Amino acid sequence: MLEQQPATAFRELDEITSRTDTRDILSHATKQAESYEDYFIVDIDAHVTETQFWPEIIARIDNDVIRQMGEAMSKRPGADGTLLPNSGNTALLNIAPGMIYQPLHGRIPHQAGLLEPVDAKGCHHFTELARRAMDAMGVDYQIVFPTPMLLLGLHPEDDIEVALSKAYNRWATECVLPDDPRLKGLAYLPFNTPEACIEEVERGARDPNIIGFTVTSTRNRPIHHNRYMRLYSMIEEAGKPLVWHSGFNWGDPSFAQLNRFISMHALSFVHYSLIHLTNWIINGLPERFPRLKLLWVESGCVWIPFLMQRLDHEYMTRSSEAPGLKRLPSEYMRDMYYTTQPLEQVQSENPAVHPGGIQRRDPAVIRIGLAALGLRSTFDDHNAAVPD
Repeated sequence: MLEQQPATAFRELDEITSRTDTRDILSHATKQAESYEDYFIVDIDAHVTETQFWPEIIARIDNDVIRQMGEAMSKRPGADGTLLPNSGNTALLNIAPGMIYQPLHGRIPHQAGLLEPVDAKGCHHFTELARRAMDAMGVDYQIVFPTPMLLLGLHPEDDIEVALSKAYNRWATECVLPDDPRLKGLAYLPFNTPEACIEEVERGARDPNIIGFTVTSTRNRPIHHNRYMRLYSMIEEAGKPLVWHSGFNWGDPSFAQLNRFISMHALSFVHYSLIHLTNWIINGLPERFPRLKLLWVESGCVWIPFLMQRLDHEYMTRSSEAPGLKRLPSEYMRDMYYTTQPLEQVQSENPAVHPGGIQRRDPAVIRIGLAALGLRSTFDDHNAAVPD
């Protein structure tokens, strides 16, 4: 007869909500981080949900008319999130608050709003949250980047993109980045208006907390157009990188055929990087701006060998259409920088596939031997990654 075993005491875990402490959510990552103390780790794409601090940003819009528009929109009923809890203020933005898929319909609630209690003495609310995440994951630096503004490149009013980008850059450099030397920023460039981009480059080039300039790739502008040449030249002269941050757009005619967020999300982030990088290379911009460093963010890596093969094949048969190139397209691509997010993990529990059980690796890194890689976490996103 089996002896009755004493009941094992289990600690009941609290439900994770939008108020759960970051350090509790990342407790396992903290243990893993102990193994990486000797590594220099940079989180290249640490998103802030800027709409949680939107009144601070709108107040910094230098255009009186647009600022008044934003303030008036912010005062409408429900704009503060009372009708759609945790939605944040979306005044002036071209986003659809009713189509929020990243929190997986409540299963990843922490991302739904920055409601975590913070006793931020002498620093901004977001700075304290960023510190908690960096300390928990063992990250040395975080590069702050906006989130709802990812779609601003498709805004029907270019002057709105200009006003919001300038206001966001001011907010980041005045309120967040000076609080902690481990926080750095990328100046948002209102790419649809090159003249305004030049003004932001002139400011960002002098700011030590701005380590580069970023363009949100979700837009339909030919990046090789002559109107951008002066901009690229100035960024090259500044000695700071140009970052292309991809995103999604369900409104794109191609993606309108897809009936699930998972389908659109899987394809669209790579889609815009494929187009912009192809235009950059085939139109000879690597030769025209050889000292300008490019970084491609949030498309992963497995698309890189695909595009290398396709462009090399076409170039070897139709090189007359790319007279500005002196090397194969793949060779220029090897000089560029990429982030690993999302980590393309190969995994299987089938012993016939992987006799050792579940295995994880990044096939793109193995195949093309890229050394220029950066981590991107966004730990509370549905496709987050920690330094593991």
